Amino acid sequence: MDDVIRGLWVAVATPLDAAGAVDHAALVKHCHWLLENDCDGLSLFGTTGEGPSFAATEKLAATEALLAAGIPAERIQLGTGCPALPETISLCRKTMALGVRHVLVLPPYYYRDVNEEGLENALAAIVEGTASDEARFTFYHIPQVSGVPVPAKALGRLRARFGVVVAGVKDSTGSMESFRAFRAEAPDCGTVVGLETHIARAGALGGTGSINGMSNVTPKLVRAMFGRDGAEAPMQKACDLMAGYIFPAVVKATIAARTGIASWRAVRPPLRPVDESVGARNAAAIAALEAEFFGRG
Repeated sequence: MDDVIRGLWVAVATPLDAAGAVDHAALVKHCHWLLENDCDGLSLFGTTGEGPSFAATEKLAATEALLAAGIPAERIQLGTGCPALPETISLCRKTMALGVRHVLVLPPYYYRDVNEEGLENALAAIVEGTASDEARFTFYHIPQVSGVPVPAKALGRLRARFGVVVAGVKDSTGSMESFRAFRAEAPDCGTVVGLETHIARAGALGGTGSINGMSNVTPKLVRAMFGRDGAEAPMQKACDLMAGYIFPAVVKATIAARTGIASWRAVRPPLRPVDESVGARNAAAIAALEAEFFGRG
Protein backbone atom coordinates (compact mmCIF):
# COMPACT_ATOMS: atom_id res chain seq x y z
CA MET A 1 0.00 0.00 0.00
CA ASP A 2 1.23 3.47 -0.88
CA ASP A 3 1.67 5.60 2.22
CA VAL A 4 0.11 8.67 0.57
CA ILE A 5 -2.69 9.36 -1.88
CA ARG A 6 -0.96 9.58 -5.21
CA GLY A 7 -2.23 10.33 -8.71
CA LEU A 8 -5.86 10.75 -9.71
CA TRP A 9 -8.43 9.84 -7.08
CA VAL A 10 -12.13 10.53 -7.51
CA ALA A 11 -14.38 12.16 -4.93
CA VAL A 12 -17.07 9.64 -5.82
CA ALA A 13 -20.70 10.75 -6.11
CA THR A 14 -23.14 8.53 -4.18
CA PRO A 15 -26.12 7.10 -6.11
CA LEU A 16 -29.44 6.60 -4.32
CA ASP A 17 -32.25 4.15 -4.92
CA ALA A 18 -35.98 4.92 -4.94
CA ALA A 19 -36.12 4.70 -1.14
CA GLY A 20 -33.26 7.16 -0.71
CA ALA A 21 -30.72 4.53 0.38
CA VAL A 22 -27.29 4.07 -1.18
CA ASP A 23 -27.70 2.15 -4.44
CA HIS A 24 -24.87 -0.35 -4.08
CA ALA A 25 -25.25 -1.81 -7.56
CA ALA A 26 -25.09 1.63 -9.19
CA LEU A 27 -22.15 2.61 -6.99
CA VAL A 28 -20.22 -0.51 -7.94
CA LYS A 29 -20.90 0.07 -11.63
CA HIS A 30 -19.83 3.70 -11.45
CA CYS A 31 -16.65 2.88 -9.53
CA HIS A 32 -15.64 0.18 -12.01
CA TRP A 33 -16.22 2.70 -14.81
CA LEU A 34 -14.00 5.24 -13.05
CA LEU A 35 -11.16 2.77 -12.57
CA GLU A 36 -11.47 1.68 -16.19
CA ASN A 37 -11.17 5.32 -17.27
CA ASP A 38 -7.77 6.35 -15.95
CA CYS A 39 -8.56 6.88 -12.25
CA ASP A 40 -6.16 5.54 -9.63
CA GLY A 41 -8.46 5.43 -6.63
CA LEU A 42 -11.86 6.14 -5.12
CA SER A 43 -12.54 8.51 -2.25
CA LEU A 44 -15.98 7.77 -0.82
CA PHE A 45 -18.32 10.04 1.16
CA GLY A 46 -16.42 13.27 0.91
CA THR A 47 -18.08 16.53 -0.13
CA THR A 48 -19.07 15.38 -3.62
CA GLY A 49 -20.28 12.12 -2.09
CA GLU A 50 -22.51 14.01 0.38
CA GLY A 51 -20.58 12.41 3.22
CA PRO A 52 -22.12 14.26 6.19
CA SER A 53 -25.58 13.15 5.00
CA PHE A 54 -24.84 9.45 5.50
CA ALA A 55 -24.60 7.35 8.65
CA ALA A 56 -21.51 5.35 9.53
CA THR A 57 -23.38 2.10 8.89
CA GLU A 58 -24.25 3.27 5.37
CA LYS A 59 -20.66 4.22 4.63
CA LEU A 60 -19.33 0.88 5.82
CA ALA A 61 -21.97 -1.08 3.90
CA ALA A 62 -21.10 0.76 0.69
CA THR A 63 -17.42 0.05 1.24
CA GLU A 64 -18.17 -3.62 1.80
CA ALA A 65 -20.15 -3.68 -1.46
CA LEU A 66 -17.16 -2.34 -3.40
CA LEU A 67 -14.81 -4.84 -1.79
CA ALA A 68 -17.21 -7.70 -2.56
CA ALA A 69 -17.29 -6.52 -6.18
CA GLY A 70 -13.53 -7.00 -6.47
CA ILE A 71 -12.32 -3.43 -6.02
CA PRO A 72 -9.00 -3.59 -4.14
CA ALA A 73 -8.93 -2.14 -0.66
CA GLU A 74 -5.81 -0.13 -1.49
CA ARG A 75 -7.78 1.79 -4.13
CA ILE A 76 -10.42 2.93 -1.64
CA GLN A 77 -10.39 5.84 0.77
CA LEU A 78 -13.32 6.39 3.13
CA GLY A 79 -14.47 9.74 4.48
CA THR A 80 -14.74 9.29 8.23
CA GLY A 81 -14.78 12.76 9.79
CA CYS A 82 -17.71 13.45 12.16
CA PRO A 83 -18.40 16.28 14.64
CA ALA A 84 -18.00 13.87 17.58
CA LEU A 85 -14.54 12.38 18.08
CA PRO A 86 -15.78 8.99 19.35
CA GLU A 87 -17.83 8.54 16.17
CA THR A 88 -14.87 9.40 13.95
CA ILE A 89 -12.61 7.04 15.88
CA SER A 90 -15.17 4.22 15.75
CA LEU A 91 -15.65 4.63 12.00
CA CYS A 92 -11.90 4.72 11.40
CA ARG A 93 -11.39 1.55 13.42
CA LYS A 94 -14.18 -0.25 11.55
CA THR A 95 -12.69 0.91 8.25
CA MET A 96 -9.36 -0.61 9.28
CA ALA A 97 -11.16 -3.87 10.11
CA LEU A 98 -12.38 -4.03 6.50
CA GLY A 99 -8.80 -3.82 5.28
CA VAL A 100 -9.19 -0.26 3.97
CA ARG A 101 -6.31 1.82 5.31
CA HIS A 102 -6.82 5.24 3.71
CA VAL A 103 -9.26 7.55 5.49
CA LEU A 104 -10.18 11.16 4.71
CA VAL A 105 -10.81 13.00 7.97
CA LEU A 106 -12.42 16.37 8.51
CA PRO A 107 -11.53 18.14 11.74
CA PRO A 108 -14.53 18.17 14.13
CA TYR A 109 -16.90 20.73 12.72
CA TYR A 110 -19.75 22.84 14.16
CA TYR A 111 -17.68 24.87 16.64
CA ARG A 112 -15.91 27.31 14.36
CA ASP A 113 -14.18 29.72 16.75
CA VAL A 114 -11.61 27.19 17.89
CA ASN A 115 -7.88 27.71 17.92
CA GLU A 116 -5.02 25.80 16.33
CA GLU A 117 -4.16 23.96 19.53
CA GLY A 118 -7.69 22.64 19.88
CA LEU A 119 -7.78 21.43 16.28
CA GLU A 120 -4.40 19.75 16.64
CA ASN A 121 -5.54 18.04 19.85
CA ALA A 122 -8.66 16.76 18.09
CA LEU A 123 -6.74 15.34 15.13
CA ALA A 124 -4.18 13.75 17.46
CA ALA A 125 -7.01 12.15 19.47
CA ILE A 126 -8.39 10.59 16.27
CA VAL A 127 -5.01 9.10 15.35
CA GLU A 128 -4.39 7.83 18.88
CA GLY A 129 -7.92 6.49 19.26
CA THR A 130 -7.79 4.61 15.97
CA ALA A 131 -4.60 2.99 17.26
CA SER A 132 -3.51 1.43 13.97
CA ASP A 133 0.00 1.55 12.58
CA GLU A 134 -1.46 0.66 9.19
CA ALA A 135 -3.90 3.58 9.06
CA ARG A 136 -3.11 6.38 6.64
CA PHE A 137 -4.84 9.63 7.55
CA THR A 138 -5.41 12.32 4.97
CA PHE A 139 -6.78 15.37 6.75
CA TYR A 140 -9.37 17.35 4.84
CA HIS A 141 -8.87 21.11 4.56
CA ILE A 142 -12.05 22.67 3.18
CA PRO A 143 -12.81 25.50 5.64
CA GLN A 144 -15.09 27.34 3.21
CA VAL A 145 -17.53 24.42 3.63
CA SER A 146 -16.70 22.80 6.98
CA GLY A 147 -15.99 26.05 8.79
CA VAL A 148 -12.76 24.73 10.32
CA PRO A 149 -9.25 24.45 8.85
CA VAL A 150 -6.43 21.97 9.08
CA PRO A 151 -3.66 24.31 10.27
CA ALA A 152 -0.50 23.78 8.23
CA LYS A 153 1.82 24.05 11.22
CA ALA A 154 -0.32 21.56 13.13
CA LEU A 155 -0.09 19.11 10.24
CA GLY A 156 3.70 19.36 10.35
CA ARG A 157 3.77 18.70 14.09
CA LEU A 158 1.37 15.76 13.76
CA ARG A 159 3.55 14.22 11.05
CA ALA A 160 6.62 14.60 13.26
CA ARG A 161 4.75 13.02 16.16
CA PHE A 162 3.02 10.11 14.40
CA GLY A 163 5.11 9.52 11.28
CA VAL A 164 3.65 7.92 8.14
CA VAL A 165 0.28 7.32 9.82
CA VAL A 166 -0.33 11.03 9.18
CA ALA A 167 -0.10 10.55 5.44
CA GLY A 168 -1.16 13.94 4.13
CA VAL A 169 -3.74 16.59 3.49
CA LYS A 170 -6.37 17.32 0.87
CA ASP A 171 -6.40 21.05 0.21
CA SER A 172 -9.74 22.00 -1.33
CA THR A 173 -9.47 25.75 -0.82
CA GLY A 174 -8.48 26.41 -4.42
CA SER A 175 -5.66 28.59 -3.08
CA MET A 176 -2.08 27.95 -4.16
CA GLU A 177 -0.95 30.03 -1.16
CA SER A 178 -2.64 27.51 1.12
CA PHE A 179 -1.09 24.63 -0.83
CA ARG A 180 2.39 26.15 -0.52
CA ALA A 181 1.92 26.52 3.23
CA PHE A 182 1.23 22.80 3.59
CA ARG A 183 4.27 21.96 1.47
CA ALA A 184 6.45 24.25 3.59
CA GLU A 185 5.20 23.09 7.00
CA ALA A 186 4.73 19.37 6.24
CA PRO A 187 7.05 18.51 3.33
CA ASP A 188 7.01 14.78 4.13
CA CYS A 189 3.23 14.61 3.81
CA GLY A 190 1.39 13.86 0.61
CA THR A 191 -0.44 17.00 -0.46
CA VAL A 192 -3.33 16.65 -2.89
CA VAL A 193 -5.54 19.33 -4.39
CA GLY A 194 -9.27 19.34 -4.94
CA LEU A 195 -9.33 21.95 -7.72
CA GLU A 196 -8.74 20.21 -11.03
CA THR A 197 -7.17 23.20 -12.77
CA HIS A 198 -4.42 23.33 -10.12
CA ILE A 199 -3.19 19.77 -10.62
CA ALA A 200 -0.23 20.60 -12.85
CA ARG A 201 0.90 23.58 -10.78
CA ALA A 202 0.59 21.60 -7.56
CA GLY A 203 2.56 18.72 -9.04
CA ALA A 204 5.40 21.07 -9.96
CA LEU A 205 5.56 22.13 -6.31
CA GLY A 206 5.71 18.59 -4.96
CA GLY A 207 2.03 17.74 -4.76
CA THR A 208 1.22 14.07 -4.98
CA GLY A 209 -2.05 14.24 -6.90
CA SER A 210 -5.70 15.14 -6.65
CA ILE A 211 -8.96 14.00 -5.09
CA ASN A 212 -11.60 15.72 -7.17
CA GLY A 213 -15.24 15.61 -8.16
CA MET A 214 -15.00 16.41 -11.87
CA SER A 215 -13.56 12.96 -12.52
CA ASN A 216 -17.09 11.62 -12.02
CA VAL A 217 -18.01 13.19 -15.37
CA THR A 218 -14.76 13.63 -17.30
CA PRO A 219 -11.97 11.46 -15.89
CA LYS A 220 -9.91 11.50 -19.08
CA LEU A 221 -9.84 15.30 -19.18
CA VAL A 222 -8.81 15.44 -15.53
CA ARG A 223 -6.11 12.86 -16.23
CA ALA A 224 -4.80 15.11 -18.99
CA MET A 225 -4.04 17.72 -16.31
CA PHE A 226 -1.21 15.44 -15.19
CA GLY A 227 1.24 16.68 -17.79
CA ARG A 228 -0.56 17.04 -21.12
CA ASP A 229 -0.10 20.47 -22.67
CA GLY A 230 -3.20 22.54 -23.30
CA ALA A 231 -5.47 20.67 -20.90
CA GLU A 232 -6.13 23.53 -18.48
CA ALA A 233 -8.36 25.57 -20.82
CA PRO A 234 -10.88 22.79 -21.56
CA MET A 235 -10.72 21.68 -17.93
CA GLN A 236 -11.65 25.19 -16.84
CA LYS A 237 -14.54 25.26 -19.30
CA ALA A 238 -15.81 21.95 -17.91
CA CYS A 239 -15.58 23.29 -14.35
CA ASP A 240 -17.38 26.48 -15.36
CA LEU A 241 -20.37 24.40 -16.44
CA MET A 242 -20.90 23.47 -12.80
CA ALA A 243 -20.82 27.04 -11.50
CA GLY A 244 -23.98 28.36 -9.91
CA TYR A 245 -25.19 24.98 -8.67
CA ILE A 246 -24.54 22.95 -5.54
CA PHE A 247 -21.73 20.75 -6.75
CA PRO A 248 -22.87 17.23 -5.70
CA ALA A 249 -26.29 17.84 -7.25
CA VAL A 250 -25.01 19.15 -10.58
CA VAL A 251 -22.45 16.34 -10.84
CA LYS A 252 -25.21 13.79 -10.29
CA ALA A 253 -27.43 15.44 -12.92
CA THR A 254 -24.54 15.26 -15.39
CA ILE A 255 -23.93 11.58 -14.59
CA ALA A 256 -27.65 10.93 -15.09
CA ALA A 257 -27.50 12.50 -18.55
CA ARG A 258 -24.33 10.62 -19.52
CA THR A 259 -25.64 7.24 -18.38
CA GLY A 260 -29.31 7.71 -19.20
CA ILE A 261 -30.15 6.61 -15.63
CA ALA A 262 -32.50 9.24 -14.20
CA SER A 263 -32.17 8.00 -10.62
CA TRP A 264 -28.63 9.40 -10.52
CA ARG A 265 -30.18 12.86 -10.05
CA ALA A 266 -31.40 12.00 -6.55
CA VAL A 267 -29.67 13.70 -3.62
CA ARG A 268 -30.14 13.54 0.14
CA PRO A 269 -32.07 16.41 1.74
CA PRO A 270 -31.37 19.20 2.41
CA LEU A 271 -29.90 19.18 -1.10
CA ARG A 272 -32.30 19.36 -4.02
CA PRO A 273 -31.88 17.77 -7.46
CA VAL A 274 -30.70 19.87 -10.37
CA ASP A 275 -33.03 19.99 -13.37
CA GLU A 276 -32.37 17.28 -15.94
CA SER A 277 -31.93 19.91 -18.66
CA VAL A 278 -28.82 21.20 -16.87
CA GLY A 279 -27.37 17.71 -16.75
CA ALA A 280 -28.10 17.17 -20.44
CA ARG A 281 -26.44 20.46 -21.34
CA ASN A 282 -23.38 19.66 -19.24
CA ALA A 283 -22.97 16.11 -20.54
CA ALA A 284 -23.19 17.30 -24.14
CA ALA A 285 -20.76 20.17 -23.56
CA ILE A 286 -18.23 17.94 -21.80
CA ALA A 287 -18.42 15.37 -24.60
CA ALA A 288 -17.72 18.16 -27.09
CA LEU A 289 -14.77 19.43 -25.04
CA GLU A 290 -13.28 15.95 -24.87
CA ALA A 291 -13.77 15.34 -28.59
CA GLU A 292 -12.09 18.60 -29.48
CA PHE A 293 -9.18 18.20 -27.09
CA PHE A 294 -8.36 14.55 -27.69
CA GLY A 295 -9.10 14.84 -31.39
CA ARG A 296 -6.02 17.03 -31.73
CA GLY A 297 -3.87 13.94 -31.46
